[in-house]
Amino acid sequence: MTDQPEYSRHRPEPVLDDEQERQREALRDSADSIARLLDSIVQIPGTSIRIGLDALLGLIPGLGDWLANGIGSTILFFAVKLQVPKIVIVRMALNLGINTLVGTIPGLGDVFSIWFRSNLKNARLLRRYTSKRTTRATPADWLFVIGLLAGTFGIAIGTLALILWGFQTLWNS
Repeated sequence: MTDQPEYSRHRPEPVLDDEQERQREALRDSADSIARLLDSIVQIPGTSIRIGLDALLGLIPGLGDWLANGIGSTILFFAVKLQVPKIVIVRMALNLGINTLVGTIPGLGDVFSIWFRSNLKNARLLRRYTSKRTTRATPADWLFVIGLLAGTFGIAIGTLALILWGFQTLWNS
């Protein structure tokens, strides 16, 4: 053993004064507001189902899902500003990417956006990893992101295979 101190692989938590913490809370509140606007601003009468602009913008063919994704990306910028761990930012980006990818499917994509609520998930992740009791990325976080990457890659390959099969079928007709 040596007398040298052990060093952590993680950055030390910064000591924040009250003004800095107020600014951080303002960014977390803004992320929560954007998430509610996009995912749950309106309750469908007679049900407990809430929808937001994400599902409504998704009704605009081609452009709506990308517009909603652009607005939701603001939460990612807040995460970077608040120094959220990179693995969590990747997870947040994948949430948005999956929502956008599936959202491009007419009809099904809008239902998926109502169910998946990527922006609310991202706002919760932002709050979780920027609270005073910051938790580090866990092995479960890494497994989740790796699984999402594998799934996204599988969807991309499957989509490409389906497109190629469609072209081949049309060509041979």
